[in-house]
Amino acid sequence: MKFGPTPLAQAEGAVLAHTLRLPGRVLKKGTVLTAEELSALAAAGVQEVVAAVMEAGDVPEDEAAERIGRLLAGPLMARSRAATGRVNLTAEAAGLLVVDAPLIDRLNALDESLTVATLPSYSLVAGREMLATIKIIPFAVPGRVMALAEAMLRGARRPPLALHPLRPLKVGLVVTELPGLKESAMEGAAEVTRARIEALHGSLLPPERVRHESASIAEALQRLRRHGAELLLIAGASAVVDRRDVAPAAIERAGGEILHFGMPVDPGNLLCLGRIGSVPVIILPGCARSPKLNGFDWVLQRLFAGLPVTPRDIMGMGVGGLLKEIELRPLPREKAPSTPPQPVAPRRAPQVAAVVLAAGRSRRMAPLNKLLVKDREGKPMVARVVDQVLASRARPVIVVTGHEREKIEEALVGRPVLFAHAEDYAEGLSASLRAGLAALPPEADGVLVCLGDMPLVTGAMMDRLIDAFDPAAGRCIVQPTYRGKQGNPVLWDRSLVPEMMAVSGDVGARHLVGKHASRVAEVEMPDDSVLRDFDTTDALEQAPGFPGQKR
Repeated sequence: MKFGPTPLAQAEGAVLAHTLRLPGRVLKKGTVLTAEELSALAAAGVQEVVAAVMEAGDVPEDEAAERIGRLLAGPLMARSRAATGRVNLTAEAAGLLVVDAPLIDRLNALDESLTVATLPSYSLVAGREMLATIKIIPFAVPGRVMALAEAMLRGARRPPLALHPLRPLKVGLVVTELPGLKESAMEGAAEVTRARIEALHGSLLPPERVRHESASIAEALQRLRRHGAELLLIAGASAVVDRRDVAPAAIERAGGEILHFGMPVDPGNLLCLGRIGSVPVIILPGCARSPKLNGFDWVLQRLFAGLPVTPRDIMGMGVGGLLKEIELRPLPREKAPSTPPQPVAPRRAPQVAAVVLAAGRSRRMAPLNKLLVKDREGKPMVARVVDQVLASRARPVIVVTGHEREKIEEALVGRPVLFAHAEDYAEGLSASLRAGLAALPPEADGVLVCLGDMPLVTGAMMDRLIDAFDPAAGRCIVQPTYRGKQGNPVLWDRSLVPEMMAVSGDVGARHLVGKHASRVAEVEMPDDSVLRDFDTTDALEQAPGFPGQKR
């Protein structure tokens, strides 16, 4: 790839390196220059542009990202459509991500043009959480680099990324007691254990409470096995200090064996792992009575993901195993607050609500209310729009009413939506927007603002916007485009809601896109549905599925 100032006469097919603003139009970074764009540049007096000119064998950024993403994505992983040289991989289910770190390192070391970033191996992830991102740094990858990368991934002995879904295991717990030990201490251990199990999609059988002696523990373990326990836990009244201690001896007495005692993770050093037949047994370290992250969590997560846990696996947990002062617990132990932190849960994907603006007076189609015009199946336009939104992952769906409120609500009877009425809807679009934003639930991280007269935008298109939404990565405004033209709906981060609420008049929040340009992510769509609203009779006559409406 050649890069640098390029005369217009040699720039056809080149990729524009920087955004250029011309009279009446903007040519964005990444635009592949055609004869039309070159003519516009020449008319504006531009003689040369800074551009990337592809050479033989070069693979364009989106194609390169798409090809690498296809080879990296394993079962239960979704792959985003390539845009600006980036493809994201997300989880389709909760599970444990296992990464072949040496392979990813070798891939990143091939050439600076190709980068892959992943979560750490053995990360516990929630559904729809991002697992990895492939980003092509320049506008193309040299053909030889692409060939090496693909050969490396195809020849890998194990998947570079593997998502192991969580299994709904049935878990048995034995809680032991000693004279003088407060009953509340062991009850707390049982409740904390139950919370851990349920967070991993498992269920806890009624705990067995027995004396802290080998015979009693062994009998309880056998009873739990008969009740269908697929994993056995022992919360001892006294910590294990040796393989021959009371609880390990109980496992052997029940016909099992001890596989490993101790682990290089702190908190969690005194964990003991055994098995009875094919059923794993874990003697909990004392720190497991607390909901704080500890070595027991790491072993438990692997077992719920169906991964074997061997002595070698445990002995390999030392690097990163110092959990005392990590970010999850930043204070030194002697300075830590007395209230224990909450259990560490898998990171969740941002929650996005949807607001459908359906309050307008439909003045350009008067006397008809465009939102109540029925398609050929007899469905009003507003119902068709809401059904598309309900087909997306956005929840809740809030419909803003105003003009002909009762008729709009009647058209949506039976649909799981919330209504927000804009009393001042006659003031224009901003009044409807404010009413919808005021109804947002506190847990919503973002809001997808949908127009009631755009029935062609599908739920799948909206989900693509949701997939691209990542405030932590600076993608706070997500806007659909088609062939470079900006469309609707637009997804907004909650941090922008105060500015959106301050908008007045018959306008929306579109001007904020320009104000926060550095926080905007554009998602190219496969067709022009995101550009097509139907607010006039002439426009409606061209709407697929709607009969022509004559005045």
